[in-house]
Amino acid sequence: MLNFGIPGIGGQNQVSQGAPLAGANEAHIKALSQQGNPGLTYGELMEQQSAQSEMIRAAAEQNIEVPKVNFYPSRHPNAVKARRQDIKQAYRLLRPAKRGVLSLRRWWFGGKYRYNKHSHVCVVDGCDCETLIRFDNLYMRISDEETGRSLYESYWLNQITGEPQGFIAREGVTGGRAMRGTYCPEHLHLFHLLTKWEEEEDKEQKDTPRSIRDRVRRGVSTVAIPISVVKKKDNTPPMLQKYEKFFAELQKDSKAYSGINILHYRNPVTQLNDVTMIVFDLRIFQHELEQMEAQAAEAFQGMLQQQQQMQ
Repeated sequence: MLNFGIPGIGGQNQVSQGAPLAGANEAHIKALSQQGNPGLTYGELMEQQSAQSEMIRAAAEQNIEVPKVNFYPSRHPNAVKARRQDIKQAYRLLRPAKRGVLSLRRWWFGGKYRYNKHSHVCVVDGCDCETLIRFDNLYMRISDEETGRSLYESYWLNQITGEPQGFIAREGVTGGRAMRGTYCPEHLHLFHLLTKWEEEEDKEQKDTPRSIRDRVRRGVSTVAIPISVVKKKDNTPPMLQKYEKFFAELQKDSKAYSGINILHYRNPVTQLNDVTMIVFDLRIFQHELEQMEAQAAEAFQGMLQQQQQMQ
């Protein structure tokens, strides 16, 4: 079980380092999000708490053994150093589990890695991910705070064709040779956060003088091209402007889910949008959820068949 400790908070809010995030209250999570790495936001912590709670429930109801792995966010006052410490710790926790140096299975017939035989097993803790998907697709329950996309949509679907595609872990976490195993929902969420933290670090280093000089030496340069932008007149009434964020989320989700429809009725004379209706269809939501769970199970079966062919 991947746990977030909140060390150093005194009084009634003190939480031991071994306490899981699933048992923390809202005050603990807010306190953790306001210090250290700014990339570890309140929303991401809430998603991780939800993942831990679902993993605990699945372990209790399906008798799944979920080992405990601790991740303690950095509390360094410098945000850049705190993020680098979190990145370093995430790499350490996401590396595939190895057998002991003195183990005969490592050198003779078992291989270097402990969980590298089955495509439905987490390479870090040996968790049976196929059972988690069949029980309740937990990858669908963890979403990115900014894009709203779930882990299943980001990592278990082909980004071009949209077809199910199993996520394969790598020896070096973000690089190296591909393994046969995958990541359980909690470790995959930590992997997702790790990639976001590294992207933020790359953006900051890209604008440094040293990075600019390196690009110039390689013959790469950027030229600013002015583009005239005509701003469209906004005819939204003032009393509806506070709902702009809500409608932006609706428009984004309506492209991904058929159960959300936004209907516009335009005036034939003025060509203005007079009436807007939002329709949520629960029947379609349930049908899409069943399809996603079936696709996830199908992806696992495909990975198993591919593994048998390789063997």
